[in-house]
Amino acid sequence: MSTTEFDVKHKSREATEGPHRAAARSYYQAIGFDDEAMSKPIIGVASTWIETMPCNYHLRALAKQVKDGIRAAGGTPMEFNTIAISDGITMGTSGMKTSLVSREVIADSIELTARGYLFDAVICLSGCDKTLPGTVMALARLDVPGLMLYGGSIMPGRHNDRDITILDVFEAVGAHAAGKIDDAELKAIEIAASPGPGACGGQFTANTMAMALEALGISPIGSAMVPAVDATKAKVAFEAGRLIVDVLRRGQTARSVITKESLENAIAAVATSGGSTNAVLHLLAIANEAGIPLDIDDFDRILARTPLLCDMSPGGRYTAVDLHNAGGIELVLRRLKDGGHLHEGQLTVTGKTIGEHADLAVEQDGQRVVLPLDEPIKPHGGMAILRGNLAPDGCVVKLAGHDRRKLVGPARVFETEPAAMAAVTEGHIAAGDILVIRNEGPVGGPGMREMLAVTAAINGAGLGETVSLITDGRFSGATHGFMCGHVAPEAALGGPIAAVREGDTITIDVDARRLDVDLSDAEIAERVAAYVVPVSPDATGVLAKYAKLVGSAAQGAVTTV
Repeated sequence: MSTTEFDVKHKSREATEGPHRAAARSYYQAIGFDDEAMSKPIIGVASTWIETMPCNYHLRALAKQVKDGIRAAGGTPMEFNTIAISDGITMGTSGMKTSLVSREVIADSIELTARGYLFDAVICLSGCDKTLPGTVMALARLDVPGLMLYGGSIMPGRHNDRDITILDVFEAVGAHAAGKIDDAELKAIEIAASPGPGACGGQFTANTMAMALEALGISPIGSAMVPAVDATKAKVAFEAGRLIVDVLRRGQTARSVITKESLENAIAAVATSGGSTNAVLHLLAIANEAGIPLDIDDFDRILARTPLLCDMSPGGRYTAVDLHNAGGIELVLRRLKDGGHLHEGQLTVTGKTIGEHADLAVEQDGQRVVLPLDEPIKPHGGMAILRGNLAPDGCVVKLAGHDRRKLVGPARVFETEPAAMAAVTEGHIAAGDILVIRNEGPVGGPGMREMLAVTAAINGAGLGETVSLITDGRFSGATHGFMCGHVAPEAALGGPIAAVREGDTITIDVDARRLDVDLSDAEIAERVAAYVVPVSPDATGVLAKYAKLVGSAAQGAVTTV
């Protein structure tokens, strides 16, 4: 951070000042930006509002509050929009191929708009899964003063006198297919699960990343877990608008906040909360944009030493709203600090250190959402990194919500997710089977679809404790069970997962950190050489372009040139 007075119009002067910029000022005058407005620092307000899902539906109203806060602090806000793809709506369809791709498009579009208009600072509003990392990737690229504001969680639904989330709907689909519930019960769960705006209510990907990005320091501490419809959310947005002007005046750029140590804080937050495996992809991608060396072995090191303390869905009992009431992310940070798992001196966008914010936590009496350090749910984080002859470059296994550490079983091989889904719903999967779904990686998908529909159907059919799944695709944050994703290299790039055949014996061994198939190296090589990758139906357009540019899941599935 600069120690001299920072020029708050360090970018926009080029666009708005001098006789030669009269034409640009004329354009701005046409839409209400007068000379006074143009004399102030110009703050880009990047919104991911879209009228296609509850996660981001309310962001237009929040953007107004953010802009009011910017004006009150002496800045001139200029709002612009980017895209958002709902994982929940596209799940189980070809549309899910676009989800991870959207992360790159979000980052690209914010970068282009901010660079094109020479914004002095940028504040991003996010809601659904890929909008959180996508916006922060853009901030890291731009390296201007910036922060990200999360729109907040949906309230839990209520059915049969218990709180439910969208996960209950996905699992009800599996139960319905297995004949365990009727049409009327499925419809009742469908109607009850999503009572209004906000992102999915458990510690799924959106809330996982919201927590991680507060721990990273790029989001205002205390803002994320305020629910979307909470009466105080408008004030949170207004204060975020004021804060971005303060960040600009301090000259605190995104890369001064995003460091190796703050990324390790983010990983620790994911570990202790039993968060989504997607956090591995997204934090690797953010690190890549910031030019910081980070790899999956860093994740395993931190996961192994950080206890699982948050009893949150999908592995536990509570939702993000419960966490907010219990003490919020500040309470999680205090547990991490007290346990020696936090780089407490890392600065955040508020100007305070992460350790100072942890000290301000207020814990609700009697809460059991975030357990004490001496009562961990598990002594390690909610996932682990495995390698082996099926995943030489690594994969991610989810550990929260179950106690399994090892499984040896026969492979049930599927070339795509829909084929596996059909086998589950039609009753063709038995206890002890290990499903193998390939050609769903970043290149092979293309787009690395999530497998929530399949994993939820497995659980809904009553097979969650006895069946596992491995894939070169990925999982939803709502997935729970003994599942291994991000297997790298992927099948489409000649990874060993392409060698697996029906009935081969697979071993998942967490303690040994291994994922193996019972084949010799020579036989694996021979089978991979003979394997014919299915012809992709996405030979043109954005998916084809993505497939040519995207890298391995082991490096965050980022696009490169």
